Amino acid sequence: MPIDSRPRRRSLLATGVTGAAALLLTGCSDEAREVVERERASLARRLRRRAARDSAELLDRYDRTIAAHPSLAERLRPLRADVARHVTAFGGTASRGSASPRAQASPEAARNAGADTTVPEDSGRALAALADAERATADARTRALLDAPPELARLLASVAAAGAVHAYLLTNGER
Repeated sequence: MPIDSRPRRRSLLATGVTGAAALLLTGCSDEAREVVERERASLARRLRRRAARDSAELLDRYDRTIAAHPSLAERLRPLRADVARHVTAFGGTASRGSASPRAQASPEAARNAGADTTVPEDSGRALAALADAERATADARTRALLDAPPELARLLASVAAAGAVHAYLLTNGER
């Protein structure tokens, strides 16, 4: 079994706790602590905004797929509703129709999902494309876990797991 050399969440947390303790023990100024807290909060806001944008783009894909293939609407509606809740959970606004300019996917999600966002004419391929987009978005969220504060990390992990389940359901378990 290969050994993963990437740091584990536990070791990252331990490093953070050790660093915080060192700051306190060395008599670090209140100003320095405030700077660190502002940076952490800023990172969390950026991660949350990116997750909301990526969910909004995924929601838009569901809307376009349902519009192109009305016969899939009943199958896709529950998954679309989950994605709309994800947008809201990350602080975005879930709306019907195209994503607003603010809700465009992050460059990473666009790269992972592929530049082509058109809906294939074949319904099977349309489902496969939607499943690929779900997987790419779930993968991007999983990678973001390392940088996220604990509360946001739990949300990202939960939504990434939901995306993986959506991908499975869209392909009936087939790869």
